[in-house]
Amino acid sequence: MPVSKTASGPSEADIRRIVPWLLYVIFFSVLNETVFNVSTPSISEQFHLLPSQVSWVVTIFILFFGIGSIVFGKLSDLFSPKHLIVIGIAVYAAGSVLGFIFHDKYVMVILFRAVQGLGASAIPAINNTIITRYFTAAGRPKMFGLVTSAFSCGVAVGPVLGGNITSRVHWAYLFLIPVFTLAAIPYFLKFLPGEERKKGKFDLLGAVLASLAVTGLMLFLTQLNPLYLLGSLAAGAWFSIHIRAHPYPFLHTALFKDPLYRIGVTTGFLMFSAIMTMMFLLPLLLSQLYALDAGTIGAVMFPGAVSAAFGGKIAGDIMVKKGAGYVTFMGLCLIALGFSLIWISVDQWVWWIAAAFAVMNLGYAFSQTSITESVSSTLRGNQIGIGMGLFSLGMFIAQALGTAVAAKLLDSSMIAFPLHPFVMGTQSLSYVNLTLLMILVILYSVFMYFLFSRRTSRTSIKGAESHGD
Repeated sequence: MPVSKTASGPSEADIRRIVPWLLYVIFFSVLNETVFNVSTPSISEQFHLLPSQVSWVVTIFILFFGIGSIVFGKLSDLFSPKHLIVIGIAVYAAGSVLGFIFHDKYVMVILFRAVQGLGASAIPAINNTIITRYFTAAGRPKMFGLVTSAFSCGVAVGPVLGGNITSRVHWAYLFLIPVFTLAAIPYFLKFLPGEERKKGKFDLLGAVLASLAVTGLMLFLTQLNPLYLLGSLAAGAWFSIHIRAHPYPFLHTALFKDPLYRIGVTTGFLMFSAIMTMMFLLPLLLSQLYALDAGTIGAVMFPGAVSAAFGGKIAGDIMVKKGAGYVTFMGLCLIALGFSLIWISVDQWVWWIAAAFAVMNLGYAFSQTSITESVSSTLRGNQIGIGMGLFSLGMFIAQALGTAVAAKLLDSSMIAFPLHPFVMGTQSLSYVNLTLLMILVILYSVFMYFLFSRRTSRTSIKGAESHGD
């Protein structure tokens, strides 16, 4: 697997040794995001909590994961990724052990889930920086494909593992799972290079303002309280003024002037919001329309997780031969096809939905791998960490936005009107119409990406002709 070698960079032998450990820690970082989902009923019963209260077990982890993504991303532009990923893993494991020890107090459960989220956020943020910085253009697609596969495996295994531990032992033992990430530290210390501190200062106020803006936005999307939105806008406005006056701003506005970066982030945001919305909708659909229990729902969704796990590796291989644009377009089309098959299959045989979900997840693996590679290829120098951190943050905001909007539309029955020619049941209408809405979002992404690709090609050809003259 090709790597870029500099005076301070790792050798090819060193990079080969850390690849399995990069995938190992990615798997565990995603696993802990999903493993607690199935344990919330048990936690609610133990502490006598309302659904809105117990949801903070999941929400607080995602919130701090999103904030940490941009903070650790920026730090990796100034400090050695080797030390940052070790610090992140150590914080992750410490929060896990302390959460297990103090699991009998709900306030402490929430506190240490936040610590877990902050520590875990270093893993994908620094992982993206390592891949972008040390791998060549030929090596990055395969690595991002493997990362997508590890990510998908974590998503698939999380609910299954969480359900088994919760039912057979106790939900508190879920806290101890991230301790296994400590096994990777010796390998990172030995084989990752210890880079010198780069020129510049860490913009602490900018980081705080960015974190407040993100926190307010994500809380608004999950709680729908307008005060959170006002706070987010106020922090965002102050942040915008601040970075224009600071000599070493937390975020350079030039980052968004690159059209390739903008289209990658925008396409990824739309794609991920649609995928996460379906991830939220499908268990509810299978439970309410088909009266399936949790075990059967997991069985229906499992082929999709397997499809995504293999799809990442396949996407990386195809990208090396055909390029990221080809794989992105193919992935978005597969997602649109998967959504369309789900839309057709509602109120039909349930295993048609399982097959459609597998097609959708294959498309997700293709698109996620290629878009991540496209975004990383636009970044240079001290913009790599923060650029990839913002890309990751966009995925978390897309997740929160998609699920919040879908939940609101389901609760209000605003879209429970007949559009599907064969589905007339009142309870089914909201699901089929929401699925149709997601099809339109993906089709818009396909159109936008195709249109931009054509414009970029024409601009490149004109530039080459002008240069030739």
